[in-house]
Amino acid sequence: MHQGVHRKMLWGAAAAALLLCAASAADREGFRRYLQLRREVERRSQRNTALAEQNAALLREISALRKDPRALERAAREELGFVKPGEVVLQLEVP
Repeated sequence: MHQGVHRKMLWGAAAAALLLCAASAADREGFRRYLQLRREVERRSQRNTALAEQNAALLREISALRKDPRALERAAREELGFVKPGEVVLQLEVP
């Protein structure tokens, strides 16, 4: 008799847990919302990592521009189109 009561209580608890899980999965603010937020956190974490890498690259470029005259000249030529006096610039068009 004692075992029967425990078994019924166990089945009742399992049924209640199953109902709560189903309600949570169906509820907009429940488990689905948790999964959505978890995916959003992962996306933002990846974006933060990419931005940190970009920042590091920019800091290296800033350092090079401050310390290396060749890097400064390269940037001026490539990004601003600067030329030295007496140089001739040829622009080739690709068909």
